[in-house]
Amino acid sequence: MRSTSLTETLTGVLERIKYSNDEDGYLIAELKPENESQSVIIVGKFPGAQCGETLRIQGSWTRHPTHGRQFKATAFESELPASVYGIRKYLGSGLVKGVSKGLADRIVKRFGEKTLEIISEESARLQEVEGIGKQRARSIKEAWEEQSIMRDLSLFLVQYGVTSSQIMKIHREYGFTAIELIKDNPYRLARDIAGIGFKTCDRMAINMGLANDGPRRVEAGLLYSLQTLQDEGHTAFLAKELVDHCAHMLETDREIAKQSLIRLFEKEEIRRIDLKDGSVYSQLPYNCYAEEKIAASVTRLLACPSSLPSIKVEAAVDWAQEKAGFEFADQQGDAIRNALNHKLLILTGGPGTGKTTILRAIVSILAAKKTRVLLAAPTGRAAQRLAASTGGYAQTIHRMLKYDPAKSAFSMNESKPLSADVIIVDEASMLDTRLAASLFQATPSAAHLILVGDIDQLPSVGAGSVLNDLIHWGKTPVTRLEVVFRQSQQSSIVHFAHAINSGNPKMPHLVEDASQLDTGKDFQFLVSKDQEDCARKVLDTLHLFIRDRLGIDPVRDAQVLAPMHRGEAGVGQLNRHLQKDLNASQDRIQMGFIQFRQGDKVIQMRNNYDKGVFNGDVGIVSSINKLEGSLEVAFDDERVGYEASDLLDLALAYAVSIHKSQGSEYPVVVIPLLKAHFMMLQRNLIYTAITRGKKRVIIIGDPAAYAMAVRNAESKTRCTLLKERLSDNLKEN
Repeated sequence: MRSTSLTETLTGVLERIKYSNDEDGYLIAELKPENESQSVIIVGKFPGAQCGETLRIQGSWTRHPTHGRQFKATAFESELPASVYGIRKYLGSGLVKGVSKGLADRIVKRFGEKTLEIISEESARLQEVEGIGKQRARSIKEAWEEQSIMRDLSLFLVQYGVTSSQIMKIHREYGFTAIELIKDNPYRLARDIAGIGFKTCDRMAINMGLANDGPRRVEAGLLYSLQTLQDEGHTAFLAKELVDHCAHMLETDREIAKQSLIRLFEKEEIRRIDLKDGSVYSQLPYNCYAEEKIAASVTRLLACPSSLPSIKVEAAVDWAQEKAGFEFADQQGDAIRNALNHKLLILTGGPGTGKTTILRAIVSILAAKKTRVLLAAPTGRAAQRLAASTGGYAQTIHRMLKYDPAKSAFSMNESKPLSADVIIVDEASMLDTRLAASLFQATPSAAHLILVGDIDQLPSVGAGSVLNDLIHWGKTPVTRLEVVFRQSQQSSIVHFAHAINSGNPKMPHLVEDASQLDTGKDFQFLVSKDQEDCARKVLDTLHLFIRDRLGIDPVRDAQVLAPMHRGEAGVGQLNRHLQKDLNASQDRIQMGFIQFRQGDKVIQMRNNYDKGVFNGDVGIVSSINKLEGSLEVAFDDERVGYEASDLLDLALAYAVSIHKSQGSEYPVVVIPLLKAHFMMLQRNLIYTAITRGKKRVIIIGDPAAYAMAVRNAESKTRCTLLKERLSDNLKEN
């Protein structure tokens, strides 16, 4: 691309956004300069800019070899539109909730250049426009004020590189007082808003005059460091290592960081935990509380006699075998005996090792004895599979514990336990510390608790390592299933899953092009040379092989699982490509730089107890209301409405991260896997990914990356204190 070095200023109305990247605010857009009839192309970073705004841009003209003449921006200022043309474009963009393009035309036709002033200061006059009554005028005024607050917040934060979606999250969290709260303590953003790092807050703080070594900065750095470590899965961290981590990050003296940590211990914003060996740990209060509750609940559970009626265990195993129509393997029989004889049992094993057979037998025996059995799993799809395999009713853990929005807590707890003699939880490797604490507290003292999971999968998304900690504690009965049964041995997916687990990097069937994929093979590898080639072959595989040759719906019955979010073969870009390729619907709405279309596959990104949808739930957009900026999503068993502000909780899910796929199974799984993903290439990652595929798995990428992942068994050990609490290794304070 050739460019001139002459810096110019270009002023005009932002006409249309052709491409946007929410991560950095980069736009390719059309701008209509003042007093000119033709639009020009502008490129550069314009975070928060909206159609209809007047932009004053500094930059220079360049010529792209393919797209021609463009104005490349180096800086810009934004102001509300002043011309009738700009106001009409701004109001009709869908930015102001309740104002459609047609209504915007009528409002501007009536009030002209005074339109925005009328809405802001004399909104009752909007009733002069046909189709606007008193209530609608009020709602437009409220929506305008909301947008004005958002705009002021955006202009305040744009210099720090905060994205549009993050600004929306900030506004939702803090409301109209956002700017004042941030000015008072910019570091709160790192704690409260996902995606905003400490460095961004630090730039704000320094610009606002906060001292580099001041208590507020260093204490905020310590809290942020501990929260960052929590995001990596740790529930606790050695105090001296936390001090080193923080001092390095802040480029400050270690003694200053140490004294700040002592102050936080005194204020109990960070809990100090002393072990009997003299080591000192730091822990955020809620992680400390959760581990204490798990340890106390386990102790209570093991101390109380069982509520099960008298069961002749050997006779029950024989009866279950006869009912199943085949003889159980030794490990399967042992698992059933342990479940009936012990109050707490962990059942773990890979695919094809008979977990389903065992659970079906246990549920059958307990049903014959008329005992109260509850079946649960962390996700909706896992609960559905548990119900199908056992013939019983299963639900998510969240639904079983009955969240009460009025109290912001689960209704079922220590003082109001679940009504059950046996609780069986599948996919228990997904249990993080906080959810496990709620589950254990609600388990009746006389009940049996059976935790079923595959400890070779990725650990929970949330902090903690509950299943592993209980196993390594050594006082919980554990049944490890290792034998792969004949019917499962016929599956290449099961065969390769166990090969991966043993560190054997032997390659599946290799092909060079999607047209060569074999309909008779359930596990194949499509070779790809780089990220662009990989992304193209993902699209080809979904279209040419999965949809056209297999006759499988590539949206509902196939899932792309990527190791990382960034890059051309990452979750973000793949979703943009797949949405464009698989969904031509014109019924769509825009939320910041994210577009949702009717028919889109979407994923819930955080727990929303009020709506009854949870992090990782996947659904299909069933309807869209353009005027209100809202939509409805059909999940497995219900439809859920999303207002404009709720859309921040949704993301496209044509591709999701492997971590987000935990607890789910799909008929077909497609996995991009390249050396560019080297930071994530670990054995438990690829093992988790391929075991999500029920009927077919297709890896697209570099065979060397696959071999690297299989050989790398060094997944990071999570630092927790649950095992120490269970073993009574803590000093009394």
